[in-house]
Amino acid sequence: MNQAKDWTPSPCEGEGDDHRPVMLRESVEALAIRQEGLYVDATFGRGGHSAAILERLGPGGRLIALDQDPQAEAVARRMALDPRLEFVRTSFVELGAVLAARELAGRVDGILLDLGVSSPQLDDPQRGFSFMRDGPLDMRMDPTRGESAADWLARAEEAEIAAVLRDLGEERFARRIARRLVEARREAPIRSTGALAALIAEAVPRRERHKHPATRSFQAIRMRVNGELEALDACLGQVPAALAPGGRVAVISFHSLEDRRVKRFMRRQVQGEPLPRELPVRDPPPGRTLRLVGRAHRPQEDEVMTNPRARSAVLRVAERLP
Repeated sequence: MNQAKDWTPSPCEGEGDDHRPVMLRESVEALAIRQEGLYVDATFGRGGHSAAILERLGPGGRLIALDQDPQAEAVARRMALDPRLEFVRTSFVELGAVLAARELAGRVDGILLDLGVSSPQLDDPQRGFSFMRDGPLDMRMDPTRGESAADWLARAEEAEIAAVLRDLGEERFARRIARRLVEARREAPIRSTGALAALIAEAVPRRERHKHPATRSFQAIRMRVNGELEALDACLGQVPAALAPGGRVAVISFHSLEDRRVKRFMRRQVQGEPLPRELPVRDPPPGRTLRLVGRAHRPQEDEVMTNPRARSAVLRVAERLP
């Protein structure tokens, strides 16, 4: 079996960043990769997980990578010399359609999902994901489609903004922040990350230690703009039909709302539908498609020290039943 000698790939040429995939070894090992198997990296990002999967595949193996980010597509082009890799510029919501078009539904040996935004996306001020550097208030995973954060904030009602900050960001001062944003936009549109962060800071009366007051709100607005929880639900729902018997799905989440959805999805697939009372107890529940592989994994302390982004990561793994 081909073994990866270095599990931390060097930065992609021209990217200008040092993106280190979180829980790289654990997630790839969780897929139990077969040399001639078929795998899907449904969140290609900057290709770190895909590169590690390709290291373990043999000449007859195949990897399909999905991502809606145009910058991810640029990275994939530089990896396209490997004939085992096929990149598709699309959201993981289209997982089932991509496989059906290739007549591969039910034949996948492993699916990897690394949720959230990547470090390069956060570090690029032009993408508008972060308050650390001023830039256009965009926040879209695919900047060519959908409504930007600036456009949403320009039209959303105060109650809707407050609900998003509360429900997706778990922001305790959601109503105060929403009120301040609506007041400010009457005078001038909120078009930059710096302006939004400053307004949020004005509205928050008490600050958490070592945390910028805009952290939760930026996260919530990003999740709303991209419909991230709805997209996750849609993708997870397609996983059982995509996997071959014995195939595995590994999901890395960074947010409690995401992890809760992953946990509930796997639990439902493991437990199946309740059995009718007249059936013997030994009969398997209908609709039971997965079994859990171990418990939830968290990053090792040394990884958190060298890559703080890993701190909140949770990896869950499940396997398709025969």
